Amino acid sequence: MQKRTATRSDRSNLSKYVFPVLAVGAIFQAIMQTVIVPLLPSLPGFTGAGPTAVSWLVTSTLLVGAVMTPIFGRLADMIGKKQMLLIAFGLMTVGSLICAVTSNIGLLIFARGLQGAGAAVLPIGMAILREVMPRDRVDRSIAVLSSTLGIGTAVGIPFAAAIVQFANWHLLFWVTTAIGAGVAVAAAYVVPRSSTRTGGRFDVVGAVGLSSALICLLVPITQGSTWGWTSTAVLTMFACAVLLFAVWGFQQLRNRNPLVDLRVSARRSVLAPHLSALLVGFAFYGNTLITTQLLQASPDHGAGYGLTILQAAVCQLPASFAMMVFALVAARVSDRFGPKSAIMVGATFLIVGYSIHAVPDKPLWMVVAAIFIAAIGTTFVYCTLPILLLGAVPLSQNAAANGVNVLLRTVGSTMCSAVVASVLAAHMIAGGIASSGFVAVYLVCGACAIVVFVSAFALPSRGSRTPSPADV
Repeated sequence: MQKRTATRSDRSNLSKYVFPVLAVGAIFQAIMQTVIVPLLPSLPGFTGAGPTAVSWLVTSTLLVGAVMTPIFGRLADMIGKKQMLLIAFGLMTVGSLICAVTSNIGLLIFARGLQGAGAAVLPIGMAILREVMPRDRVDRSIAVLSSTLGIGTAVGIPFAAAIVQFANWHLLFWVTTAIGAGVAVAAAYVVPRSSTRTGGRFDVVGAVGLSSALICLLVPITQGSTWGWTSTAVLTMFACAVLLFAVWGFQQLRNRNPLVDLRVSARRSVLAPHLSALLVGFAFYGNTLITTQLLQASPDHGAGYGLTILQAAVCQLPASFAMMVFALVAARVSDRFGPKSAIMVGATFLIVGYSIHAVPDKPLWMVVAAIFIAAIGTTFVYCTLPILLLGAVPLSQNAAANGVNVLLRTVGSTMCSAVVASVLAAHMIAGGIASSGFVAVYLVCGACAIVVFVSAFALPSRGSRTPSPADV
């Protein structure tokens, strides 16, 4: 009896470490998504592969992340959140280890695909927090966890840039392997087993259908600028994506245990956060991707500031600072004034940030200010979306719903990458990119923020929530 009481006491003491472990794990996952970006210009020389093959080091991560996020989310609800979290950490760590020991482009693409499975860490972590955290700390904890995507992105780029500039690039992945192994061991020790499981039969047909549809959608989006947007391959894959999504939706509506409950997803309280995730995913990636290119571009050949990789990465650090500071602010605004107000505040910051970004030939300090302001807006929206979903879906579907939301962020980021590449390519001048090209893509991101602001009117002013087990 005394031994059983001591075991329960030990578990209670360990529960205070659940949030720090999940936060570090989510930051690690975000770093893995972006850590390859500073390496891209040098990887053809490191691997002996062409630029097209190297681009798949980004594409494979996005594809696997998009496919695995809803699948892992559904499996987490069914068989246990801790189990699926550990699998995601394990795949990321193995992927890092492979990247650390090889320069073969085929193995690197495979390894980057394994790292893409880490995209499921965020929605599973949010679902775990809803179960284990006290009621008065759930919103704030989930808000901060949601902001780790931006923190990891902002930290990962300068981290990778510093290693590329001063050390062998394989060291980067040895470091991430050590971090991944440490986080996995910590999670296995401190994260409790899920108290809520739906059970049932996994929808294999739905998973295959969604995976096929996403591949047919995302591959042409990421490769369109290389293959040609009017090429037979791109048009055929887009047509297949439309057909597959239609068939998949019909199959999901008829399935008793669907991969994604489309009836729940069609509710206004769920659909509006999903739309916002898609658009803000686009806008956030623009704040990072476009600005990194602008900062490194030579001013002697079009628009640019001629900064080194490391200098450009340091200019992105204010985004990380904004994410850390304003995550709690966003949770408090949502709690006091309602999620609709928090989303509108975030969208307003995004509009202001991209308005400054769109000013041509501005001084460098204005670029840094725009990065900071747009990151505040992203933080407000990202931190509020999972809080909205808490009140919109039952506890048994929480991981799956957040998985779809994170999936749409990924799709938005992928679309942004394609749009940026196409627009900037259309504004190429001798040796560089015209200022009008950067202005155009910034305005597109600003337009996305305006749609987020308008769509917020469809959100409830206040949300009710199904109590979590910790509340009782």
